[in-house]
Amino acid sequence: MVYCCEEHVELGLDVIVDEYETFPVLTKIDVDNLSTSCEFCQNTAVYLVANK
Repeated sequence: MVYCCEEHVELGLDVIVDEYETFPVLTKIDVDNLSTSCEFCQNTAVYLVANK
């Protein structure tokens, strides 16, 4: 799973495709209930990209 912001969502999708060679599952997360930061920068994560 990769947490990413609006700016890095494409990079998150690429990481999942490259690592797992499968279609990624993109889920928009509720920003109000989560304080997780993007894995590529320090912005607040908006999307969760997973392989299942």
